[in-house]
Amino acid sequence: MENLYSRLAPYLVAIIEAVFVISALALIYFSRNSASHRQPVIFNRLERGFASLARRKQLSVLLVGLGVIVVRAGLIPIIGVPQPRWNDEFSYLLAADTFAHGRLTNPTHPMWVYFESFHIIQQPTYMSMYPPAQGLILALGQRMGDPWIGQLLVTALMCSAMCWMLQAWLPPAWALLGGVLAALRLGILGYWVNGYWSASVVALGGALVLGALPRLKKHGRARDAILMALGLALLANSRPYEGLLLSIPVAVSMGLWLFRTGLTRRIVTSVLFPIVVLLSVFFVASGYYYARVTGSPFRMTYQVNRETYATAPYFLWQKPRSELPYHHKVMHDFYQWELTQFEQNRTLAGALWRTRDKLGGLWKFYLGPALSFPLLAFPWILRDRRMRFPLAALAVFVAGLVPQTWTLPHYLAPATPLLYLVLLQCMRHMRFWGRNRSPQGAAAVRMIVVVCCAMFLLRVAAAITHTAIEPGWPRGNLDRAAIIRQLDRQPGYHLVLVRYQSTYGVQHDVDHEWVYNAADIDSAKIVWARDMGKENDSPLLQYFRNRKAWLLEGDDPAPRLAPYPK
Repeated sequence: MENLYSRLAPYLVAIIEAVFVISALALIYFSRNSASHRQPVIFNRLERGFASLARRKQLSVLLVGLGVIVVRAGLIPIIGVPQPRWNDEFSYLLAADTFAHGRLTNPTHPMWVYFESFHIIQQPTYMSMYPPAQGLILALGQRMGDPWIGQLLVTALMCSAMCWMLQAWLPPAWALLGGVLAALRLGILGYWVNGYWSASVVALGGALVLGALPRLKKHGRARDAILMALGLALLANSRPYEGLLLSIPVAVSMGLWLFRTGLTRRIVTSVLFPIVVLLSVFFVASGYYYARVTGSPFRMTYQVNRETYATAPYFLWQKPRSELPYHHKVMHDFYQWELTQFEQNRTLAGALWRTRDKLGGLWKFYLGPALSFPLLAFPWILRDRRMRFPLAALAVFVAGLVPQTWTLPHYLAPATPLLYLVLLQCMRHMRFWGRNRSPQGAAAVRMIVVVCCAMFLLRVAAAITHTAIEPGWPRGNLDRAAIIRQLDRQPGYHLVLVRYQSTYGVQHDVDHEWVYNAADIDSAKIVWARDMGKENDSPLLQYFRNRKAWLLEGDDPAPRLAPYPK
């Protein structure tokens, strides 16, 4: 029984949701000919109230974001504040700490060899390898008390922007429904807000661009041009490649519109001029940032990191590089693991397995059983003239993800507004299914909303009762957080040397890393370093001779500090 549970555990939430969907559909089916089968009064009243609120568009946008903040903040006593867990998160937090202290980057530390870790660069400066947008968001949160505050705020803003974007494409009630579904699926219990990944800020950029596009064509207002430029800048400074995939169809659509309407004075002054000026400013600012970090305005930190450490390329058509020298075995193993994944993708069997894995992750995160059901109406939206651009843009985006070596759910973040637009349009068609617009179509749409709400409440109830239907809360490397709290309570400054050994019956997890430091290493209460052997550790111990040195076995199932042996 335990073996069966362990196999089903990663899919338990989806399985429960599927049971809810099937049960609801069965109820709709068996009650269709019942004499008591009428439009429920409570649903009619709720829908009228919902539609009345949705007509107040600005208020709807505000309430969606405010709801995310209030609900997620209210859940802190239950599910806590997340701790960083993945290498990417620690990298973004390094950028946040740097920006929060008023710097664009940090000088290379004289002991940098001991501090090497993943997704950061040590030379020519010490900084995150990622573009700066996410770091700036987290830095705002850090200045407000905790980096996660920035993550919460940008996620709430993203959900509001989703509602605003959908208002340009759909009737108000459906746009508000999209914002609510985004809040339920992405904005409260999803990993976008319960972690430190660059996802919400990317989806925010996509929503601003896609919401401004039809408004510019209809009204030609400068404020929409400003929002489009801001969205494009967020995409370029968060996930540039995926942002480009979304920007290309938008640029084509804008070009065709300009060709048909002509360059009138209003279009030039209210549309083109703000976009060109703002994008030029953002381009210069980005170039200045990279010049300070890497020494060249045209050389990204991502390039520096990959050229320094990685052998596996980002795209499948590229060739792997020769193995590079590493100072630490754990670094070698990580990049060898990357290379293995790349080589698997280039075989037919490996590509099929990896594609199944990628699609499964995308489906589980974005759709699940409840939001998969509306896709039954997908053939109907193919005839919608207004849906041609969203469908074409989504197809271009997905095609651009195919040749990537890796695809995680948040890689689709720029196109998330497009996905929700397609889903909601499918739900609109589904609502009028059946002969003479029978109430069964409306009941199916209501079922989707009810199941999404029920799953949200179920997950919260499971967290309260400690029922294991998904990984426990709060999320993150709680062992590392406990060590930090332990050392924070002790006087003085500390140096923790981390050693990985395969003596605990489990293989080292390449994504379970301890060695990440603050932006200003010498001033930090705790410095994390790699153990290189007692003899090789002497220079580091001498440099930090005024700190208490500890040894930590990173692969120990119950990691604990021990005084560094002298």
